[in-house]
Amino acid sequence: MIKIEVRLFATFRNGRGKKVYVELNHPTVEDVLQSIGIENDEVAILLVNGHDGHFDQILLEEDYLSIFPPVGGG
Repeated sequence: MIKIEVRLFATFRNGRGKKVYVELNHPTVEDVLQSIGIENDEVAILLVNGHDGHFDQILLEEDYLSIFPPVGGG
């Protein structure tokens, strides 16, 4: 099992907090998102270890995700 830290921002924190940890075997970014109830189309910015990430990217031990929803304002 690989433990992945997920850093959540804005509305993704509702009911989850700032960080969650997910343990999966050979996870992709999409696997991790699905395990915490977030669909790909809900994500506006996706970073893996602070760099642009991809939903099909395979994650390794000690990787971390940062995910941001679309943000509106005026």
